[in-house]
Amino acid sequence: MASVQESLAIIKRGAEEVIVEEDLIKKLESGRKLRVKAGFDPTAPDLHLGHTVLLNKLKQFQDLGHEILFLIGDFTGMIGDPTGKSATRPALTKEQVALNALSYKEQVFKILDPQLTTVVFNSQWMDKLSASDMIKLAGQYTVARMLERDDFNKRFKGEQSIAIHEFLYPLVQGYDSVALQADIELGGTDQKFNLLMGRTLQKAAGMEPQTILTMPLLEGLDGVQKMSKSLNNYVGVNDAPGEMYTKLLSMPDGMIWRYYELLSFKTIAEIEVLRLEVQNGRNPQEVKDMFAREMVERFHGVDAAINAHKSAGNRVGLGDIPENVPDVEVNAEGLEELLISEVLKRARLVQNGKAAKDVLGRGAVYVNGEKVDANLKVTVRQRVVIQAGKKKIARITFK
Repeated sequence: MASVQESLAIIKRGAEEVIVEEDLIKKLESGRKLRVKAGFDPTAPDLHLGHTVLLNKLKQFQDLGHEILFLIGDFTGMIGDPTGKSATRPALTKEQVALNALSYKEQVFKILDPQLTTVVFNSQWMDKLSASDMIKLAGQYTVARMLERDDFNKRFKGEQSIAIHEFLYPLVQGYDSVALQADIELGGTDQKFNLLMGRTLQKAAGMEPQTILTMPLLEGLDGVQKMSKSLNNYVGVNDAPGEMYTKLLSMPDGMIWRYYELLSFKTIAEIEVLRLEVQNGRNPQEVKDMFAREMVERFHGVDAAINAHKSAGNRVGLGDIPENVPDVEVNAEGLEELLISEVLKRARLVQNGKAAKDVLGRGAVYVNGEKVDANLKVTVRQRVVIQAGKKKIARITFK
C-alpha cells in the first residue's frame, strides 16, 4: 500500500484542482477504501483520448486500492448536458443511449480492470423518483445560483433560451453523488459547477461532502483546441493501430509532455529523464514514437504496437516504402542538383520553406528509406523516393 503522501502525489498528477485537499488527506489517512465516482454521458458511441484523461485517473485510484464507480448517465443523457453550450442541446432517445452505453463499456475496460470496477447507470435511482421527489430536489437550489453558472449566464445575458429541464442536469448529477455515497468525484474543468452541486446536495442530505478532483481538458493534435471529433483533431480509442500511431506522431513537439503527463502510465521520474534527453539533443520524434506505441499497446496489444508503423495503409512508417508510391515530376531544368528543401517544395511534399525546415529539423525526411538532413543535395539525374513526415511520400523524377 502506498503512503498517504505517495497516494496524494499520484492523485494530484496532472490534476487542475482539488476541492478540498485537506479533506482528501483525511480520507486517505482513514485507511478505508474510498468510493471514487466519475460520470460519462453516452452522447457518442466512440471515445477519444481526451475522454481517457479521466479514465487514467480512475485507473490510478484503482491501483491504489479504491473502489471505482463508473457512472453511465443514461438518465442525464436524455436531458442533454448544457455545459459549454450556447443553445439547448438535443436529448438522446433511450435506444441511442443504450447502444452508446454498450460501446462505452467495451472501450473503458481497455484501461480499467472490469473485475474491480462497478458500472452503474443513474436511471437505476432516477427512474424511481416521483414527481414530488423531483420537486423537492429542485427546491434545494435557487435560479439565481443556477444563473451564476458561466454558460447559463452568457445565454441569459444574450437573451438566448434556457429550457427549464437544463437546470435539472446539474441537480441530477449532484444527486448521483448522494445516491452513490461518493467520497470523491472526478470531472473535467468544465464540469466544476456540476461537481460542486454534488457537495451541496450531500451536505443537505447530512453526508460528508465529496472531494472534487478536476482534470484539464486535453488539447487535440492541433495543440490549440480541445480534442474533439467535430474539429477533427482527435485520436479515437477505436482508431486502427496504424492510424492511431500516425496521428500521435503528427502532434506538435510542444504537446509531447502534456500528453505524457495526462495519458502515459510512465512515472514522473521516467518522463523527466525523457525530457532531459530531448533538451540535450535527442530527436523529439523518437519520444513521440515511444508514446504512440504505448497508446497503441494499451488499446490494441503488444503485437499491434510493434507493427503499428507498418499497418497504416498509405500512412507509412518513417523510412518504410509502400508498394504504391505516387509519381511526381519536378522541374530541374538546367540544374545538376537541388537542396533537399527545394526538392520538397517543388514536389509539393511541403507547403513552403518554413514547413520544409520544420520537417527536416524533426528528422522526418527520408530519401530511398534513409534519413537525411537539410544539407543533402539531390542529383537530378537520379529517380528517388522521398518521404516528408508520415503523410507525404512520392517517387520523384526530374525533368
